[in-house]
Amino acid sequence: MIRGRRKRRLVGDMTNKVTMQEIADALGISRVTVWKVFHNYENVSAGLRSNVWDKAMELGYVKGGREAERSRQEKEKKKEKERNVSAIVARPDSAAFSMKIIHSLAQELSLYNINLMYTYMPSSYSDEYRMPQMLYNNMVQGAVVLNIYDKRLTEGINGLNLPKVFVDVTRQINPRELSGDLLLLEGWDTMRQITESLVARGMTKIGFIGDIGQARTVRDRYEGFCRCMRERGLPVEEAFCLTRIQEIFSCEEEIGVFLDALTVLPEAFVCASDFIAHCLQLYFSRHRERVPEGIVVTGYDDSDEFTDVSGLLTTASVETEFLGKRIAKQIIYRMESGDAPYETIYVRPSVIYRDSILCGA
Repeated sequence: MIRGRRKRRLVGDMTNKVTMQEIADALGISRVTVWKVFHNYENVSAGLRSNVWDKAMELGYVKGGREAERSRQEKEKKKEKERNVSAIVARPDSAAFSMKIIHSLAQELSLYNINLMYTYMPSSYSDEYRMPQMLYNNMVQGAVVLNIYDKRLTEGINGLNLPKVFVDVTRQINPRELSGDLLLLEGWDTMRQITESLVARGMTKIGFIGDIGQARTVRDRYEGFCRCMRERGLPVEEAFCLTRIQEIFSCEEEIGVFLDALTVLPEAFVCASDFIAHCLQLYFSRHRERVPEGIVVTGYDDSDEFTDVSGLLTTASVETEFLGKRIAKQIIYRMESGDAPYETIYVRPSVIYRDSILCGA
């Protein structure tokens, strides 16, 4: 006679049926716990739940117990509430560059059952402007902030009771004041390297073009340029530098006015973006007499959007697909770890060296 445990029954043998009490006795747990597992109660650990199903199959209590458990888990996943993240966007430096990042961000979030929703904002604050209600009514569970460089708008977003990741920020905001993480493209050392490549080619008169008054990353690029010039004992000539651009949509016109005022051109221009290099190319293509042998221009982004300069510039290669994925992982982390200290993250692009000679070449 076998004590403490009956012989294994054949599945379907209704005259000698295994009971939940026997499964409980075999595992040293209560019958109530076994009952909870079979009725899909949530307050049972995954390990114990698995042990109950294994023992049930072993004793012949139920056919396909493991498959039933897997089916239950899959149903639970499907029931999992979808989450929404808002991409708060204004004033893209170039539509294609920003959209590539946003597209990659959306793809990565979708893998975690998170929807990306667009929230467009104006370039500058006005007293009539009101934040969209979707940012207040629990419709979204997190926000990614891109290309917002107005202080008042940034402060409004910063006050939202949402997990947030800022991708760059206006220089008027101290990063330590942000109630969210800050992700920046590294510019200081990257632009120092780019400028050094020009000096190594024997150039001493080098200008810089980029609006340093708004984006923190552009200011970093300018400071990297200045640092290299100082280290090499070369002056940063203000006449060769355009560091204020009023509006991105009038960038080409403003650069044209700046260049028209220069009686003598530098040997090269270090540009804060490939878009600005593109604006230079447009100008010099109309004024070839000013650069009969071409002029050296560098960029930042390595964007393929501007075909007239794509593949020609020494530039910083920003992997937009990776950047979108990295932003996605950061907002997911912030949503799931709300009490964790806020982070400032630098993503360092690689430098691609090319001749960078535009117009007349």
